[in-house]
Amino acid sequence: QVQLVESGGGLVQAGGSLRLSCAASGSIFSIDAMGWYRQVPGKQRELVAAITGGGRTNYADSVKGRFTISRDNAKNTVYLQMNDLKPEDTAVYSCYADGVCDKRLCHEYAHWGQGTQVTVSS
Repeated sequence: QVQLVESGGGLVQAGGSLRLSCAASGSIFSIDAMGWYRQVPGKQRELVAAITGGGRTNYADSVKGRFTISRDNAKNTVYLQMNDLKPEDTAVYSCYADGVCDKRLCHEYAHWGQGTQVTVSS
């Protein structure tokens, strides 16, 4: 059983910063990709940032230059440093882990956290 637990969300003023963390636990030998999606009610879920085990990153255009994703493979943890936050960044942020393998097999599906609310006031 693999679980992802997020932390670090909250309320911040525009221009401020937050750091999200997501720790994966359970029977894990390796994880391919980890990342963050966000969703606003009534809108499609959006990929915010992703990072592979080798450190290759991918960002949504709307967050490039403001958000930085990183991971600690030894801790199976992914981080999202969010700077210069804007009201339009307000959303529920959910982390995921894809390509999770234990010592016997690799899972065919991604694992998800429960989500953490980020609210940016103007």
